[in-house]
Amino acid sequence: MKLRLALWLLGLLLKRALRRKPRFKEQLERMRGLDWGIATEDLDTARYYRMTPKGIDTGKGLPIDLNLELRFRDQDAALRILKKPTQQAFLHGMMNGDVRLVGDSSDLTKLQKLLKHL
Repeated sequence: MKLRLALWLLGLLLKRALRRKPRFKEQLERMRGLDWGIATEDLDTARYYRMTPKGIDTGKGLPIDLNLELRFRDQDAALRILKKPTQQAFLHGMMNGDVRLVGDSSDLTKLQKLLKHL
């Protein structure tokens, strides 16, 4: 339940940053958008985010056409890593088997640049 709430709040924070933070919008314009999602390995908890400079769409589940997916071993691992989404935290999570990246790792770098502006 905590992870679902955290992912929903993340969507709110992304939409707010798009409206209020010009640097966030500028970064997103350079990327021409980013479609990504977060889920547990069993897909019990999953949410996607479609981000463009014109708006951010979010919803339950994981569509198959996302650029990047972050799959976490369980909800506890997801909350622990997402509290401080640094490159170091993701690397340790990948080494420990807590997080699996589906997609291009350069998209993860782009995402981390955007998340700095939240």
